[in-house]
Amino acid sequence: MEVRLPRLSRVAVCGGTHGNELSGVYLVRELLRTAPGAEAGGDASVQAVLSNPRATQLCRRYLDTDLNRCFTRAALNGPVSDAAPYEMTRARELDAQLGPKGSERAVDLVCDLHNSTSNMGLCVIAYSDCDWICLHIFRYLQRQMPNIPVRYIHFDLSDEESFSLDSVGKHGFALEIGPQPHGVVRSNIYTAMKEGLQHTLDWVRLFNSGTVFDGGPADVFTMAGHVDYPRDGDTRNITAAIHPHLQDRDFCLLLPEDPVFQTLSGQTLRYKGGEPLYPFFINECAYYEKGVALYLARKRSVTLPTLRVHKEGLPANFVSEKEEE
Repeated sequence: MEVRLPRLSRVAVCGGTHGNELSGVYLVRELLRTAPGAEAGGDASVQAVLSNPRATQLCRRYLDTDLNRCFTRAALNGPVSDAAPYEMTRARELDAQLGPKGSERAVDLVCDLHNSTSNMGLCVIAYSDCDWICLHIFRYLQRQMPNIPVRYIHFDLSDEESFSLDSVGKHGFALEIGPQPHGVVRSNIYTAMKEGLQHTLDWVRLFNSGTVFDGGPADVFTMAGHVDYPRDGDTRNITAAIHPHLQDRDFCLLLPEDPVFQTLSGQTLRYKGGEPLYPFFINECAYYEKGVALYLARKRSVTLPTLRVHKEGLPANFVSEKEEE
């Protein structure tokens, strides 16, 4: 099967959504300094956006509330007062600049740059397992970056529930890379993010110019739930840390009875789930406050169709059986 989709005329590259994730901050600053414009993505205009300038200035994740949880339909469209958190106001500014979310005026593609303290490698994180633009970009990154693990994470949420900045575009994903401590920039991590972004823009240029991208299978990790740290019932303080056998083993299959936590007194706590699952964002620093020690995912294979830009005279989303060679 072959799918033809509209060209990607407007691309937004965002960094500093979390002000202490410095690879994206410095990469967007570099893009703003060099003003990439249309040449970076061929005939697509590329807009660089420093998403949370106040938090970035202070090198903090956020000022009042997590900006990357402020893009649900309810948050963007509900009443807002003068006393609203800064990030709620900033989310509406970004929605007006890059959206509005769900509208024909929204940018064609949002790539939001993030760092993790977890051993994630390079991840494309999206809300759809059938957005062929995002999935083909992911496969292209895998081919172009063989020396770093590249994975696709699927958060199965509706357009109403999708909460992050990348959901404002017609297509969008977070480009997440780790491990890197927050408030620090590591040259190897920055360079890998820069390479991943350049390959993404190269893919956009190739797609818009008529390149045909062959279909095929791709592994997708669909989020199935999360696990919190063991906590004291009264104080809510954590009483255990990630077990040494699990630490840094993101995307390694977790089997029932495998070690998950080690209590502060040295006792091993084991995984009691009913099925093997894949852990990721293990011991992510920013998720302590969210009650998340790790996420769990199911891995499955998705078959991508052959993809090309649609030609004049054909409707967008045109689908045809691929012609015989």
